[in-house]
Amino acid sequence: MTHQASAPLIKRPNTVAVGTIVWLGSEVMFFAGLFAIYFTLRSMSPDLWAAETARLNLPFSTVNTIILVASSFTCQFGVFAAERMQPYATGWKPTQWGMVEWFFLTYVMGAIFVAGQIWEYASLVSEGIAIDSNSYGSAFYLTTGFHGLHVTGGLIAFLLVIGRVFAVKNFGHKEATSAIVVSYYWHFVDVVWIGLFFVIYILR
Repeated sequence: MTHQASAPLIKRPNTVAVGTIVWLGSEVMFFAGLFAIYFTLRSMSPDLWAAETARLNLPFSTVNTIILVASSFTCQFGVFAAERMQPYATGWKPTQWGMVEWFFLTYVMGAIFVAGQIWEYASLVSEGIAIDSNSYGSAFYLTTGFHGLHVTGGLIAFLLVIGRVFAVKNFGHKEATSAIVVSYYWHFVDVVWIGLFFVIYILR
């Protein structure tokens, strides 16, 4: 008796994930344009850049950056929980946390980063560095401001994903996919900030 070989299963890529990746590709081009503007203005006014960047609070921004980068790790732990279909914690230890707990911690860390950025803006404005003060102010607030808006968008996405978990009776594939897609966006935002931090705060 011969056994007919079963045809291999063809797994189609998730359309939501693919769409998100394509959209993030367009976001890469957007931020590439912001980087180009920053470098162009910097090349035109090197003395101004040297004077203004010396007024940046590097230690504070470094701590704020570490918080944002660390949030990528907590976000990924949330994804791991979502992939094993564990929406909630089974105990108080972090190793027993579910997607909701890890994403909420990520949200808090992201919110701290945004609050820190607002505090930095207030400090710089009090020192005379505003968006309309000179080309440096325009470049600084344009690049970091658009990134801050993207971080805020990510925070809203986390709340929506967490809220969706509480809204459904059973945590399923759709909810896990939503968590994974949001993680793509959050990791992208973190990588962009690492580039901005290096260009704005380190390459003075």
